[in-house]
Amino acid sequence: MYGITSTANSTGNQSYANRLFIYEVVGLGGDGRNENALVRKSGTTFITVPYARMNQEMQRITKLGGKIVSIRPAEDAAQIVSEGQSSAQASAQSPMASSTKIVHPKTTDTSVPVNIYRPKTPFLGKCIENYELVDEGGSGTVRHVTFDISEGDLRYLEGQSIGIIPPGEDKNGKPHKLRLYSIASTRHGDMEDNKTVSLCVRQLEYQDPESGETVYGVCSTYLCNLPVGTDDVKITGPVGKEMLLPDDEDATVIMLATGTGIAPFRAFLWRMFKEQHEDYKFKGKAWLIFGVPYTANILYKDDFEKMAAENPDNFRLTYAISREQKTADGGKVYVQSRVSEYADELFEMIQKPNTHVYMCGLKGMQPPIDETFTAEAEKRGLNWEEMRRSMKKEHRWHVEVY
Repeated sequence: MYGITSTANSTGNQSYANRLFIYEVVGLGGDGRNENALVRKSGTTFITVPYARMNQEMQRITKLGGKIVSIRPAEDAAQIVSEGQSSAQASAQSPMASSTKIVHPKTTDTSVPVNIYRPKTPFLGKCIENYELVDEGGSGTVRHVTFDISEGDLRYLEGQSIGIIPPGEDKNGKPHKLRLYSIASTRHGDMEDNKTVSLCVRQLEYQDPESGETVYGVCSTYLCNLPVGTDDVKITGPVGKEMLLPDDEDATVIMLATGTGIAPFRAFLWRMFKEQHEDYKFKGKAWLIFGVPYTANILYKDDFEKMAAENPDNFRLTYAISREQKTADGGKVYVQSRVSEYADELFEMIQKPNTHVYMCGLKGMQPPIDETFTAEAEKRGLNWEEMRRSMKKEHRWHVEVY
């Protein structure tokens, strides 16, 4: 019996906490010429914010030099339309925006698409959705950003990435280089009409060791503050064949994720349990082990828990919440802690020929997880290096760290 394991109490499931509000903000924008100061005073921005995140978003906006001039419930979005936004922009403000499902010609081509758009000739997309994923009390800011790709030939598969080229120039006066982001939506897109692609973007923020100043990532800051309705976002790709979901509908899929490494697995799980399209009816086992610092940092929490509750025989959801949970010996709980805890089950699964293991997140997650697999294999008289090499040869071991 699958289901949810190792969860923590949170107000995130309360209906009111999930209500959405729209902030009208002035003072956000930028031309990207100074990579440490992408946000400049320019125009009006509409930002969709969940109730549980309102205070934190206010602080973020103030920190970036913005000023909130109005706050209204998302259900009043029609009023925004009358004040200057198009209806398409307003409907896209909410992550619950509805869309008519359309079978698009892109769907008929089953080959793996690569580099349909290149840096010299990028696709110019439009941002139709940009909302916060981290709840109040969480660490940092992570945004779910969706682009309209209906006007081009861009198509992709679950597990691939796209490139984003931020505007402006670097410190040497040259155009910024593209940054790759794992795609967080299925091939059909969040609206299931084959017209969108979504990303899960954490704003990079760190202290300069020499000056002590706060430095913001160029592309992540650009994307996290991208206003809905923004045209001409330069998109390249798609790229990547390492993280593709197997076609086998009876496969066992083990997913190890930290932070925004959840992006490809959101796409996997939506395809497995939310869409159930005629061309793919998942009947196997899926197990997600998701590592975050706080409960508030569990991205897409409600979606995942709903899937686990509705598919208890096929989907197992396990959290590793390092700042809140403790191991038996009093240590912090990381993804490798769960690998050790459930080693008997994991090794039984791994030795089956239709089991695939995926790992995605910051590169620092890979060494401790490999070390844990090595140690646990030795306890069972197994050689992890040989097992991993064999799985890799059979295209059952998939790693994407950054």
